[in-house]
Amino acid sequence: MDRIDHKIVAAMSSHSRIAIKDLAALVNMAPPSVAERLKRLEERGVIEGYTIIASPASLGYPLQAIVRINPLPGAMRAVERLIEDTPQIIECDRVTGEDCFHARLCCRSMDDLDRILEPFHELARTNTALVKSQAVRRRLPPLADPHSA
Repeated sequence: MDRIDHKIVAAMSSHSRIAIKDLAALVNMAPPSVAERLKRLEERGVIEGYTIIASPASLGYPLQAIVRINPLPGAMRAVERLIEDTPQIIECDRVTGEDCFHARLCCRSMDDLDRILEPFHELARTNTALVKSQAVRRRLPPLADPHSA
């Protein structure tokens, strides 16, 4: 990626609905050239998709929790399937260390949280922390300077 690609990715990460014309002005290029660069960034997998960010609370999920999940012996695949099949889990990482998964889930109440986690208790140990606020929302890591080595 060169400096222009970095500028395009940075601009798109903060405002994915930016018009090609405005993006082109931002990077000092013609709109067709910027559209071609975007297409190449998508083809190379640098840009994986475009999305919206919706407030879980405004969708009726005022509580979020981080759940550490440690499957019981032999239950790894079953736990993984259960995670995938639980729509309230909005993201999950498979991690090293004491736990195998760290999941973020949204729920409507403490009773809802208990109901969501109940199927996991036969297959895994869980440790749950309620989210008070999110200090850093998901963002891009720093973009490396293409001219530094």
